[in-house]
Amino acid sequence: MSKTSGPAVAIQQLLEKIYDVPSSCDISDFLITDSEIVAELQQNPAAREVSEKVLVSEDGIYLDLSLYLDADLLQRLRDENPLERLYEQNLPDFFLLVEGISHFLYLAWNGHHDKSVTLLELELQAEVDKFITALHLFSRQGSDHVSDEIHRCLFEYSRFDKNLNSEHLARYQHASRYAGKYCKTLYQRFMQRVRQPGLLAELRRFYRLPQSAKIRHIDTTFCAAV
Repeated sequence: MSKTSGPAVAIQQLLEKIYDVPSSCDISDFLITDSEIVAELQQNPAAREVSEKVLVSEDGIYLDLSLYLDADLLQRLRDENPLERLYEQNLPDFFLLVEGISHFLYLAWNGHHDKSVTLLELELQAEVDKFITALHLFSRQGSDHVSDEIHRCLFEYSRFDKNLNSEHLARYQHASRYAGKYCKTLYQRFMQRVRQPGLLAELRRFYRLPQSAKIRHIDTTFCAAV
């Protein structure tokens, strides 16, 4: 594992395994940790300063991706490695890490299959990925009864950046609402038993759905069945 990327590669591999979306790339090769380089690439003085961002360049044929993760964020995750112990103190940084890797992988997978992606779809999938990866790590570390706490942390107690404009805020709110509904139903249907038949199949199917089908699945087919 690269010292620069910290636990990022392990999270990449975990998401690829969950969704059965193997890639030949190492996310470390696409990682930027210098905010000045990001500002130079964006050439947008109005861009918000954030700790995580996927940079996308498209020329109609090729899709170029880079993942920016703030150097301080990565250092904190190396010091308090969530793969060894995920708890209240490092949970926010862990969610930022998962969000960035989720965006990167989802864009890369859909781009490879010539599928377009909406921003709402991207955010919705990232929220689901945060929930699933956190549950996985807590379970692996011996904490099996934390789904309600994770759900509240992600979807009930979440706070949005006050600098977001109305359009961006609405998108994040919609993504959070739909992901919260989906994740709650996931737990009710699959995770209250010792065995979890059907969970991976459901997650992998959902991952491959476009935005309209994801929303329809949540509103009617999947969540209505509980």
